[in-house]
Amino acid sequence: MYKNTRPQSRFSNRPSTRNKARNFGRGRGKNERIDISRFINKATVTEKTAPFVPNNTFQSFAIDEKIKNAITKKGYLFPTPIQDSAMSEILLGKDVVGIANTGTGKTAAYLIPLIHKILQNKKEQVMVIVPTRELAIQIDTELKELVQNMKIFSVCCVGGAPINKQIRDLRYQYNFIIGTPGRLKDLIDRKLIHLSEFNTIVLDEADRMLDMGFVDDMRSIMAGMPKSRQTLFFSATISGEIEKLIGEFLKEPVRISVKTSDTSKNVDQDIVRVKSGKEKIDTLHDLLNQKGLTKVLIFGRTKHGVEKLSQILTKRGFKTESIHGNKNHNKRQLALKLFKDNHVQILVATDVAARGLDIADVSHVINYDIPATHDDYVHRIGRTGRAGKGGKALTFVD
Repeated sequence: MYKNTRPQSRFSNRPSTRNKARNFGRGRGKNERIDISRFINKATVTEKTAPFVPNNTFQSFAIDEKIKNAITKKGYLFPTPIQDSAMSEILLGKDVVGIANTGTGKTAAYLIPLIHKILQNKKEQVMVIVPTRELAIQIDTELKELVQNMKIFSVCCVGGAPINKQIRDLRYQYNFIIGTPGRLKDLIDRKLIHLSEFNTIVLDEADRMLDMGFVDDMRSIMAGMPKSRQTLFFSATISGEIEKLIGEFLKEPVRISVKTSDTSKNVDQDIVRVKSGKEKIDTLHDLLNQKGLTKVLIFGRTKHGVEKLSQILTKRGFKTESIHGNKNHNKRQLALKLFKDNHVQILVATDVAARGLDIADVSHVINYDIPATHDDYVHRIGRTGRAGKGGKALTFVD
């Protein structure tokens, strides 16, 4: 429980059943109403559970020795559950549906076997589709670290970044294209990407792409792919719409689910009762001045609201950056880097930062605005309590 220096606002562990989170109507689950009791959950980081024992080691997988050396250099010791289960199936060339919590290492779960696939045939080409430019860049960075000195090349094709550079990069040899649906569709329509050349496709964070309205672009891209392709489909949640896409895109897939619970047991969750207006920003101000809030990710609902909040916090003396859809590509990347490298204490963001991004040592996630759906809440607070460390999530409720 946090001390609040302003008496008119309080924390509560006993939410009234009359208080429900407002729904702000976006994408899947737009009619969902979130009971605020779902925002309260004490962490059980000290709970004794049997440690996960993988069936494989990275050295035991049937992958090229150069990859094993790269894995050792990266400091990966043992496969995570999704890696342990999925990698062997991907190496066999099977279609895979992977369901896993955020932050469980699924990027490496598909990159490692696909790198091996390319080392066996340098003409092999892989397309990876993700919902946001930040996630695409993060995956591209991880790929580049794994394939050093292997002469495996990638092109990152994302909206918001200069398209001319991407067009130039596509003229050279590449094995991976990693991108967002809209930009990929644009380049395909310009006949700069030829889908017939790709025998492998990865749809990562598929549920988020569905939420963001990319389903038509996804279907268009999949329709142009060879029928005899390998399709890998990763999602944190499974809905009726997702099941429909699995039926459309994959052939006799192996289903792998290592999802444990909606929210991490390492994240201590609570609510902050506030009134809108000045009291809300004053309560946030007091919180941010308390001990222990060393690296804070604050989520807002709108691009305008996020930018306004960031400016207010900066004027109040906090080292703050923002990330949202109205910022250009370079400014978004700079803000993310400053936060990752601990040059700023606070990053204020829309849900663009809620999925897939691996930011080390986030001490707190604060939902300044209530998320539209419980899935969005799960992914927001998944930015803290990562890699076995404890974290805290606070949600403002009026």
